[in-house]
Amino acid sequence: MYQPRTYRHWVKDEGLVSFKVTVKETDLYLRARRNLEQEALRAILRCRLLLEGYICDHPAFLTALEPFSVAKDAPEMVREMAEAAQRVGVGPMAAVAGAIAENVGRELMKMSPEVIVENGGDIFMKTLKKRAVGIYAADSPFTGKIALEIEPEETPLGICTSSGTVGHSLSYGSADAVIVLSPSAVLADAAATAIGNLIKEAGDIPKGIEFAQNIEGLKGVLIINGDKLGIWGEVKISGLVKGERFTDEDTINSEWSIENSILPWKDRV
Repeated sequence: MYQPRTYRHWVKDEGLVSFKVTVKETDLYLRARRNLEQEALRAILRCRLLLEGYICDHPAFLTALEPFSVAKDAPEMVREMAEAAQRVGVGPMAAVAGAIAENVGRELMKMSPEVIVENGGDIFMKTLKKRAVGIYAADSPFTGKIALEIEPEETPLGICTSSGTVGHSLSYGSADAVIVLSPSAVLADAAATAIGNLIKEAGDIPKGIEFAQNIEGLKGVLIINGDKLGIWGEVKISGLVKGERFTDEDTINSEWSIENSILPWKDRV
């Protein structure tokens, strides 16, 4: 069943132009300084041509649920997906949304100093000002109440989400949201899937955090299961005034103190 992607409007995008480009299963919502719809379309087509061509010759790449070895002469995006999957123990297609978002985003960066590409909840961001990214976690009370704060110097940045309760992507877990931050959206996507697979209940949040800490290249992770939230790394959360929800018109205006918030499991570095 189709689920409206209301979360797409939960990124503060003042000063940017929004546009959408869809090619088959690839459905991107993009922001840039100007409308780059045609340029984004060409970038998507290039990504899909390379990926579909490789899958045609290596069909197991599409269905593998475990790491899949590829040759050194495979397309760069294919190698990036395989390498990220190998590092976290999942199949390479677990990184496909992040890979396409990052590859399209880096192409558009040649034409716009600021770019945000969202692909099914996975984001590649390059910004010159602080941005807030609202968090959608199904029926969790955290949905619409908190947001990630992203500073310009942190970007380019991948912000990728895996969920066992939202969307159609495969997850063996039941977390409402596992959000991973990394300079590589490809790695962030694969890692979010791997961590999400570990979360069967709220009591598994520490296990997910520990797993994330051992993945080189991650900046941080946030895990939500129902009314429980775990956080590790360079993750800054903002909250709305009590009783408000995150909408296009809201302003994030109260920084959350990790020490004083009701977080059942926490560890900051």
